[in-house]
Amino acid sequence: MDFKHISVLLEESVNSLNIKPDGVYVDCTAGGGGHSAAILSHLGEKGKMVLIDQDPDAIEVLTERFKGDSRVNIVHNNFSNIDSILTSLGIDGVDGIVADLGVSSHQLDTAERGFSYHYDAPLDMRMSQKGKSAADIVNGYSKNELFRIISRYGEEKFSDRVATAIIKARESGEIKTTLELAEIVSSAIPAKFRRNGHPARKTFQAIRIEVNGELEVLKNTLPVMFRKLNEDGVMAIISFHSLEDKIVKDYFRTLREGCTCPKDFPVCVCGKKPKAIVKSAGVKASDKELDENNRSRSAKLRTAVKIGE
Repeated sequence: MDFKHISVLLEESVNSLNIKPDGVYVDCTAGGGGHSAAILSHLGEKGKMVLIDQDPDAIEVLTERFKGDSRVNIVHNNFSNIDSILTSLGIDGVDGIVADLGVSSHQLDTAERGFSYHYDAPLDMRMSQKGKSAADIVNGYSKNELFRIISRYGEEKFSDRVATAIIKARESGEIKTTLELAEIVSSAIPAKFRRNGHPARKTFQAIRIEVNGELEVLKNTLPVMFRKLNEDGVMAIISFHSLEDKIVKDYFRTLREGCTCPKDFPVCVCGKKPKAIVKSAGVKASDKELDENNRSRSAKLRTAVKIGE
């Protein structure tokens, strides 16, 4: 299988890990294995890597790409289960974790996966290819539920109009395909606002996030990832939209916070100390990378290094 995916911010994220030749590293969203391969190129024979992905297509490609490499463990799972995954492998702590969030190029470009508004395909959008699909949401959610996810996860100015249009369209029958949904959404957006990108982009993003529980997984799992880091271990997180980036930025802010006592206190009584050094404030793709891969335009890398107790 050809799992096409260009790894975003590859050099920047791998360099940020300060890789130890005998270290243990986790790629939480291994995809086609781009970041994993780059990390492995810095590891010696005693180094280890855990490659996690929930997409069975990715697992198939990873298994073939890294077969015979005794340093590699490939796990078909969601990275939200990183704690139990590492425990099952007998790994207590790791030296680095990378997560390239969002949808992969393979998922976008494989029409039948239903992620894209450019191709006609069944409404799916499931990264794991299991569970609730986009069709279930579009045809089963109430207007209020549709409004909630489209406004919250899509940050769509016309979320009420879009939700209303979907409900009205459902009266004539089930909405089954991506292009059908894209047309419904586009018709709900005023003409003068259709010029800045595809009018269905925000709604498709919102539905995809809801299908895969992306923001909840990220928010709940960042603390687990951090706990699994050894001293001086590094977390490198690549986000692709403001909602993801805010979650990462806010969590990293809590890690670097020290004393929170009022400034007029003569001594610290809260006992809080920084847990990490935040090493980047949102690294973006270089002009060269943007020229080579337009999908890197919204990517941001944030890294945090764990401080010893």
